[in-house]
Amino acid sequence: MNVDDEAKKVIWSLQNNKRTEAERNVFAPTGKKPMNKNVVYVLSAIGITFLMSFALSLFSKETTQFCFLIESYCFNSTENPMAYTFYIFMNLWILILGIGVAYLIGKMLGDRFKI
Repeated sequence: MNVDDEAKKVIWSLQNNKRTEAERNVFAPTGKKPMNKNVVYVLSAIGITFLMSFALSLFSKETTQFCFLIESYCFNSTENPMAYTFYIFMNLWILILGIGVAYLIGKMLGDRFKI
């Protein structure tokens, strides 16, 4: 009982090798490294939080007196809206970074003390 080896051959290509060599090489690697998108993400996050702080400063109806680090370096929110926007922006990023640092410390402690 001779079984033909050709009969066992399975063709896995759905196109029965109808593609040309150029069509096969369309998805070949180009040798270029993919673009690192971390910079784009960081700049987007900074831009979005700045727009949020600008919107928050616009929605504030009452006048606020605020100071940058020194009590002699104070501003009024109605007279200097961009300084107030920057003040809100800095406060938002202090909160965001504080939450991130607390998460990292909690993760490190959680990995060290496994129950």
